[in-house]
Amino acid sequence: MKDAARLAAYFIAIIVVGALLAPILFWSAQTLAAYGVFPSLAKYDFDKFFHRAILVAAVLLFWPLLRATNVQGLADLGLAPNPHWGRDFGSGVLLSVIPLVFCGALLIELHVYSFRHVFVWPRFGKVLLAASSVPFIEETFFRGIVLGILLRTGRKLLSVVVVSALFAAVHFLKGSEWEPAVVTWSSGFQSIGDAFAGLGDPMMMLAAFATLFLIGCILADARVLTRSLWLPIGLHAGWIFASGAFSWLARGQMVALPWIGKDLLVGIIPLGLAAVTWIVMRQWLKHDRASQI
Repeated sequence: MKDAARLAAYFIAIIVVGALLAPILFWSAQTLAAYGVFPSLAKYDFDKFFHRAILVAAVLLFWPLLRATNVQGLADLGLAPNPHWGRDFGSGVLLSVIPLVFCGALLIELHVYSFRHVFVWPRFGKVLLAASSVPFIEETFFRGIVLGILLRTGRKLLSVVVVSALFAAVHFLKGSEWEPAVVTWSSGFQSIGDAFAGLGDPMMMLAAFATLFLIGCILADARVLTRSLWLPIGLHAGWIFASGAFSWLARGQMVALPWIGKDLLVGIIPLGLAAVTWIVMRQWLKHDRASQI
């Protein structure tokens, strides 16, 4: 359990260091903009700098975490080389994309969504960029390192639940809309408190957190079953691309919470689709690994 305690200390340190660093980044950006250096920085609110500060803190404290937990290679995290990485990645993409495509088509047919009249191509470029970069970063961190360290406790189910809850919380809590009138040293800690305000909305918890938690469990299970990150990376990339591309192509015509939220990854229907993907993924892995024997 010492590794779990060190991991908990790491996340607490990220929050504290990030909250203290956020005002410094904000003040530095405002000063540079005032002197005509990167003037575009002046348009960003404090919330942007707060999230960047959390990322910076996570990176700065990453090496001390690996040293403290004595992680020296993939084997220490329960990972192994995957000779079938291409097949796992491609299968993950298909397993996540196909259910969402059918769901999107059904929602358009039912007039819950309708096609947009204007397509903003730069926005589609952002979808492609996110789908090709975010899965590698998040899977390496959450399923690669965090889950790998937790699995060394010998409690697989608890490790999967903890990392999935953490994964959901990070995505669910990052959308703070609070903006201080005057940025002070305590503004970062106020942003943290405001981010937790969404926990008081049971409907949002059901619509957003539950789906993200289940997705986290699926990704963690894929990583444990394959001892590799390629299948979860493929699943993650497919979900981001399908959801982002659908939001680019169509817009909501009505409020349908808790069934469907702001995109194809929020709501009870996406929760059911994710469960179907999980079942199909496990069946595919069982068949695929058996055929290799």
